[in-house]
Amino acid sequence: MNQRVLHHDVAASSDAAAQVSADGTIRLTAAQAVVRYLAAQLVETEDGESTEPLFGGVFAIFGHGNVAGLGEALYQHRHELPTYRAHNEQAMAHSAIAFAKAHFRRRMMAVTTSIGPGATNLVTAAALAHVNRLPVLLLPGDIFVSRAPDPVLQQVEDFHDGGISANDAFKPVSRYFDRIVHPAQLLNALPRAIRVLTDAALCGPVTLAMPQDIQATAYDYPAVFFEPRVVKLHAPSPVVSEIDDALLVLRNAKRPMIVAGGGVLYGRATDTLKAFAHAYGIPVAETQAGKSALAWDDPLNLGPLGVTGSPGANELAHEADCVLAVGTRLQDFTTGSNTLFTQAQVIGINANAFDGLKHRGCIVQADARLALEAITSQLEGWQADASWTARAQQRANEWRDIVHRLTHAPQTDNALPYDADVIGAVQRSSARSTTDDIVVCAAGTLPAELHKLWRAGRPGAYHVEYGYSCMGYEIAGGLGAKLARPGREVIVMVGDGSYLMMNSEIATSVMLGAKLIVVVLDNRGYGCINRLQQACGGAPFNNMFDDCVQGAPGAPNIDFAAHARAMGAQAEHVANVRELEAAMQRARAADRTYLICIDTDAARTTGEGGWWWEVAVPEVSPREGVRDARADYDAHMNARGRDNQ
Repeated sequence: MNQRVLHHDVAASSDAAAQVSADGTIRLTAAQAVVRYLAAQLVETEDGESTEPLFGGVFAIFGHGNVAGLGEALYQHRHELPTYRAHNEQAMAHSAIAFAKAHFRRRMMAVTTSIGPGATNLVTAAALAHVNRLPVLLLPGDIFVSRAPDPVLQQVEDFHDGGISANDAFKPVSRYFDRIVHPAQLLNALPRAIRVLTDAALCGPVTLAMPQDIQATAYDYPAVFFEPRVVKLHAPSPVVSEIDDALLVLRNAKRPMIVAGGGVLYGRATDTLKAFAHAYGIPVAETQAGKSALAWDDPLNLGPLGVTGSPGANELAHEADCVLAVGTRLQDFTTGSNTLFTQAQVIGINANAFDGLKHRGCIVQADARLALEAITSQLEGWQADASWTARAQQRANEWRDIVHRLTHAPQTDNALPYDADVIGAVQRSSARSTTDDIVVCAAGTLPAELHKLWRAGRPGAYHVEYGYSCMGYEIAGGLGAKLARPGREVIVMVGDGSYLMMNSEIATSVMLGAKLIVVVLDNRGYGCINRLQQACGGAPFNNMFDDCVQGAPGAPNIDFAAHARAMGAQAEHVANVRELEAAMQRARAADRTYLICIDTDAARTTGEGGWWWEVAVPEVSPREGVRDARADYDAHMNARGRDNQ
């Protein structure tokens, strides 16, 4: 997508009617003030040599609650702050969130909707951004402050509180929420919003609910409020006492391990992490958010950790006496539901104190890079046990051999491929794919397979949303990643279930010229949950098409390629892995979004690696399989209790 050339002369903005008065004020509507302020926020470029807009644009779907106010304001500033039309409110928020993730939280986007369903469609995306600590500014329309026309179209009335609207649903999933009931409130609300969005400890979704009458109300704002401003991204520096506590733990360790989370990428600490690990011989394992912090072939990269982890990473994590959890909140997939770090003392290095205080660890509340540098400066003379480091390197090499074997297995035309076969074909389609491609995924079986098997050669090459594991993020997220990194090939890998849940942004990608390669793995249902259902002793039920209630016509035979072509993309269905590799070459050469669909095995997964994950099994059931699964569950629960004593 062509990048616009921006001029940051706000006074020369296209709303020429807004002139600075003799008292230094400028009369604007609240909507105009919001847009003008966002357009004036700048951030240093990645090389630090110039500046660029903090906001890459605004995704908007207009309705009666925002078209007259914010819609008109966005039109006035369309050259400084471009507006992108989408097809689904949740999807466009996913795109905005992915844009920020692909920029490692240094740039972001805003999203505006009307009131009612347009606004509530954003709530799922807000939760996703909150869980993943990613910045997005949500500007949903709201009901009239005057209440004169109540109830307006789409208004949700609360019978006990007249001040509540549907937008109050955003409060538990926003890092900062404000309802603007007077234009002057923006003088406080907007700077607070920017601080939350650019603060590593606070980062997450911000919701400014915009009542439609207030959007249109004018106020005399200080003109200086809209002067261009270079925003400084804030991350805390380490506290000496916390560094001292961490050093005490680390110096007594012989078998340390680093868990690299998303904070390593967002803190631009990848080089620091590599230098730290190699200086002291400490193996590194990666979470979903932290994958690509180290190159896949780094000698100390054990690969993924936890429920979707490699054998070596989990083996060493289970035996480690010290775990440096860098930029991760240690969710259950990483810790194996708190059964993995049974011998380790955890040092939580995190900009957010809440995220660092997990697993009974000591905390260093700080930016990942600054914390690692502070520890390095005082750790001279210490090393991990040499045999531990050598063992880690051996396990890392063994895992790379396993990955190569799994992704290069011989294929037969009479057997359906499974995810590893498809991943191998996608990566083989370009000699440079391990360094240049960005893979995007979110839910189902694929995140587990990609976590194990995708070879990420540079930071950001792996873009998987797994904190919220939100079905439907994939294609919308791919669009956001492409807008952020237009020079990279963005490959969306998605199952048929997630595709059917949300696919409309294929049309948006075609409209914007933001080319994606979408690979659909069709196993005719929710294969991941079907396997989990049976692992918990349940009967196959309501997940695969064949196990669902059906009418006389039966389950549909969906032509995903035809569907994508109907939205303007190029597309084809392939019969096997060999045809997939050839199709990938055509997709790479294409000038627009290109979808490839392949039928895959719903039952088979990569057996190597993995760890226990707690999913509660019913205590009472007439099914023998459920009773057996409950007995296994109880055994694991008892073992965890002993380990955590």
